[in-house]
Amino acid sequence: MALINPRAFLQIGGAVLVLVAILGYVGVIGPTSEQSLFGGAWYFDNVENIAHLVLGLVALAAAFVLPGSLQKPLVIVVGVVAVLAGLWSLLVSTSLLGAGLENPADTVLHLVVGAWAIWSGMRA
Repeated sequence: MALINPRAFLQIGGAVLVLVAILGYVGVIGPTSEQSLFGGAWYFDNVENIAHLVLGLVALAAAFVLPGSLQKPLVIVVGVVAVLAGLWSLLVSTSLLGAGLENPADTVLHLVVGAWAIWSGMRA
């Protein structure tokens, strides 16, 4: 399956993160139902938007610059970090390094992306 390899994860995940950051900056993913595509149920603050933009750009660069032998461990590390962020917001606090992870959708997103990354890295 094409979505289950490190390079595909970096390309698709990186592009989605950049798009989410842009949508967050322009207010399409906003805190109120008037602004948001998601009725305010899914909102990223500025710290999250910056993190998504930087991580997305790094992922895209890694997909095209790094050899496959380095993409695999990178994707596994990203997966572990995403799962830990999801568990942190679920079990410990809704704040992580200045980012607000208040919404249950944030937790689910981190857990799903983390599982996808680990699975992609392990199947390579």
